[in-house]
Amino acid sequence: MKIIHISDIHLTIPGEEMGGLDPHMRFSQAMKDVVTNHPDAARIVITGDLAHWGEPAAYEALKTSIRDLPIPVRLMIGNHDNRAAFRTVFPDHPVDGNGYINHGETIDGVRFIYLDSVKERTHAGHFCAARRDWLQGELEGCTRARIFLHHNPMPVGLPAEDRIALVPEDRPPFKALIEAHAARIDYIHFGHVHAPIHGCFAGVQFASVPSTGNQSIPDLNETELLQGAPMAPAYCVVLIDGQDTTIHQIPFAWDGPVMTAGTGWEDWAKPTEAAE
Repeated sequence: MKIIHISDIHLTIPGEEMGGLDPHMRFSQAMKDVVTNHPDAARIVITGDLAHWGEPAAYEALKTSIRDLPIPVRLMIGNHDNRAAFRTVFPDHPVDGNGYINHGETIDGVRFIYLDSVKERTHAGHFCAARRDWLQGELEGCTRARIFLHHNPMPVGLPAEDRIALVPEDRPPFKALIEAHAARIDYIHFGHVHAPIHGCFAGVQFASVPSTGNQSIPDLNETELLQGAPMAPAYCVVLIDGQDTTIHQIPFAWDGPVMTAGTGWEDWAKPTEAAE
């Protein structure tokens, strides 16, 4: 199974820039690359920060851009999103019994669980008791699961970024829930950090993905200020074979030269040696 993981597209009202970039152009480039090179993908999963300022016009633009895609798209919200505005534009999007945009689906026997880790007027992640109860029910009702959310639910060793990870009071109960069901959780995927970070949390492997806009510059010492730049964007292709996972980072906006080389021993010989 192939899954496309995209995050932090930060759409604006069309025509407005975000961080000196046109987020709509970047997102369009990414979707064109996906459709051209990965038409066999089972899903495109976008883990939040769909709209930079949570404006209805940005969600309308997103709705239009994904309407005719040949691959089903799954949406989650992030800290820049507005839940009410999102639901106004996507009124048929599934929500849980408390109105959070928590939802799930089963694909090839695996429960794909999409989480809402947003609280209004804060960039930090939240996953309250009501949301944990919902997640517990999802995990108890399946034999295998794969979790997607916006915020990193654990510190990732970047002090400034960790200030807006899942809030400290929600981390222990979330971690306990993951630990209790670790044997059936294949992977945790998230966005938010605008960078590829991989590791293991509560016995479960995790991976984040770059943004289609600006990228984070990891600083393991800075405690206050997030640092980023308009470096090359990317999305990830997640290849799933049973309980095995392989993740490829795709630099979809590269327009420079591409070198090719064979795989034989002689293909990598030093030119002077090859001439002898």
